[in-house]
Amino acid sequence: MLMLKTLGLFLVTAIAEIVGCYLPYLWLKEGKSAWLLLPAAASLALFAWLLLPAAASLALFAWLLSLHPTAAGRVYAAYGGVYIAVALLWLWVVDGIRPTAWDAVGCAVALTGMAIIMFAPRGGA
Repeated sequence: MLMLKTLGLFLVTAIAEIVGCYLPYLWLKEGKSAWLLLPAAASLALFAWLLLPAAASLALFAWLLSLHPTAAGRVYAAYGGVYIAVALLWLWVVDGIRPTAWDAVGCAVALTGMAIIMFAPRGGA
């Protein structure tokens, strides 16, 4: 259950970050409506709320940190692997570009690193 919670938080966090960055890209590069900046800001706020408990205000710090089952530094490090996977999925689904075999290998390495960082047994660390 802990593993599913962790992976779920990482997936939602990655999607929030990518959407928060993709919408301004559409506005700047593709001439889409500036109104896209509003959901982009909301998405980035959600991203910060989900991932950055150590940087949150002191009033929310303890509660936000409790969303993740391990120390904040490990959360930041492991999140990178999930972000890579979600970004490649975005490349395929949204941009219409099929990832290469090398993309898949890199993604597998990143996810393996994430799993080791988050789920390896630790002696009280």
